[in-house]
Amino acid sequence: MRRLVPLLLAGFALIAAGCEKKSQPSPTETPPSTAQAPGGDVPGTPPPPANSGTLLLGVATALTGGQATFGISTRNGVELAIKEANAAGGVKGQKVAMKVYDNQGKPEESAQAVSRLITQDKVLVILGDVASSNSLAMAEKAQPAGVPMISPASTNPAVTEKGDYIFRVCFIDPFQGFVMAKFARETLKTANVAVLQDNKSAYSIGLTEVFVRKFTEMGGKITTTESFSQGDTDYRAQLTAIKKTQPDAIYVPGYYSEVGIIARQARELGLKVPLLGGDGWDSEKLFELGGSAIQGSYFSNHYSPDNKEPRVQKFVADYKAAYGGVPDALAALGYDAANVAIDALKRAPDTSGPAVRDAIAQTKNFPGIAGTITLDDKRNAVKSAVVLKVGDGKAEFVTTVNP
Repeated sequence: MRRLVPLLLAGFALIAAGCEKKSQPSPTETPPSTAQAPGGDVPGTPPPPANSGTLLLGVATALTGGQATFGISTRNGVELAIKEANAAGGVKGQKVAMKVYDNQGKPEESAQAVSRLITQDKVLVILGDVASSNSLAMAEKAQPAGVPMISPASTNPAVTEKGDYIFRVCFIDPFQGFVMAKFARETLKTANVAVLQDNKSAYSIGLTEVFVRKFTEMGGKITTTESFSQGDTDYRAQLTAIKKTQPDAIYVPGYYSEVGIIARQARELGLKVPLLGGDGWDSEKLFELGGSAIQGSYFSNHYSPDNKEPRVQKFVADYKAAYGGVPDALAALGYDAANVAIDALKRAPDTSGPAVRDAIAQTKNFPGIAGTITLDDKRNAVKSAVVLKVGDGKAEFVTTVNP
């Protein structure tokens, strides 16, 4: 995913204000220690030196600010994968550890964090980020340094286009935009859809472009496209304009923190049609922010915890035991990204950047939690997506859409 998320809650705003005072991203985590509940800081000792025999993975993601639920879930998924790998003997007899920096959901902090992971911590693989804007900034540091980077959830195509050391374990926006266009047209039978996009988010703009093209190719009509900017909290003008076009649904390719507010304001204005969106909706905060207003809406996503496959249910049970909650897609993708890195380290002849890069590139039919992962020649994962319906406090599985 993707993106810069406006801070819509006062609590988030206060956190962000405190973060702005930091000149560097703060290291928050080291080798996996005791399980932490989502939202808490992670104490720890300094990571082992590069020559200690421990294989160090670097993580840069948002642990504070408006994207914090994304980053915390990602971090937890990575930590769980590392714990399991070490319990099974590590990699060629060596333990795996991680160093995590809080990028605060900002591109500039993301770039700075990656520079430190590379030059100071000497990590072998970088894992992150969720937001495409942040991953793009990170890739600009990782690629020239020859350090492999795997994004768990950045879906904008431009991320892996930064170079041959940049990978992802999620599907990309062109597929995700197609998934929701197909679902809206064929399953919901919608003929007229309005769009409300964030015009400062690469994620939102990319999804809009694909959705509009595919929906119209399928015979649908876009009644209007309205925009907002990061930091907005009042969407009534755009929603009023949308209401006049009488759409059957509204496509909102944004993040949970904005979508929840948009849903409430839409209902206040008498717009009763469902909202449609992408994986940026996936957060427990969506239900808190949107309340009953968001119920009955749909979004595309990477996985469903209701999937009955044994490996998925084991992951869900283990995550609950460690962190006290049901893992979202970001946790699953963080877990998958870490396991792809660990698997590559097992297969690589040595731990040099080129050797590890080549091993990651050769990933085929890897049994991930968020789908079986095969990396194509552009270093993108070829995999299916799911469509979920927002219910009362949970997202319910509707269908799977294959590539």
